[in-house]
Amino acid sequence: MNKNVALNEYLDIAPEVIHALAENRPVVALESTIISHGMPYPRNRETALKVEQCIRENGAVPATIAIIEGRIKVGLSHDEIEFLAKERHLVSKVSRRDLPFVIAAGKHGATTVASTMIIAQMAGIAVFATGGIGGVHRGAERSFDISADLQELAMTNVAVVCAGAKSILDLGLTVEYLETHGVPLVGYQTEKLPAFFCRSSQFPVSVRLDDPQQIAQAMKIKWHSGLNGGIVIANPIPEPFAMPEERINSAIEQAVHEAENQGILGKESTPFLLARVTEITGGESLQANIELVFNNARLAAKIAVAYQEINKTQ
Repeated sequence: MNKNVALNEYLDIAPEVIHALAENRPVVALESTIISHGMPYPRNRETALKVEQCIRENGAVPATIAIIEGRIKVGLSHDEIEFLAKERHLVSKVSRRDLPFVIAAGKHGATTVASTMIIAQMAGIAVFATGGIGGVHRGAERSFDISADLQELAMTNVAVVCAGAKSILDLGLTVEYLETHGVPLVGYQTEKLPAFFCRSSQFPVSVRLDDPQQIAQAMKIKWHSGLNGGIVIANPIPEPFAMPEERINSAIEQAVHEAENQGILGKESTPFLLARVTEITGGESLQANIELVFNNARLAAKIAVAYQEINKTQ
């Protein structure tokens, strides 16, 4: 187990997760912003529990991460997931900059990709499943609105399985940012970056890998050779749930226009845009979002299993 686990006085790790880490069994981290800020109740609770089930069915232990009453929780009970799901936007959205203040105030916090990565590394968890990473926002050349997720990926040794960057973002600039900061963008069985609701985009990934064992081997070599920073594993949404590109792009453009008119910026923009896209598409995008999260959880568990096996045998 990572030595920081014993040293960090703010960390509460669920017994199941502690035992798995101590026994070098595979664990997959999960964020909690998707529960409190990503979906309506009760779909958020149902999705969170089903994601954990997907991970178990594929041989790993789930560790959903959040801040509860100022304590960092790695592995949530069903009651804690229910609480986050019901309270929704009353729970703070917590990224790197927010962590010390939410903890000091004894408040509740739902972790973003960035803060989930930080806490996962703190606990010794190497693989994290989410829906989509944040990125460079549309119009960033004027606003400089760039998600903290990208900077965290440049620093923190966690492999993030996602359906690419959220398609409400500027995908081209996001790819450029990742490349500049040396973050590998791995396409799982694809040579093009998935666009969240759509299976592909015009932008190439940095490398295509076709099985979890290849990905696990690359993770080991990267980190064991001192090349710090995360890895993005872009996993296309399953074909039956992918949305037509024209339909989703039209909805996104309308939502972005509304956000600009209402002056919605920063960390509030992503929840607003996703909610509006859901409304504009009549709920179709929400179902796609849920299915891609399940798909990412399954792949993350397989990668975590392969990574533990490689570390045992080499």
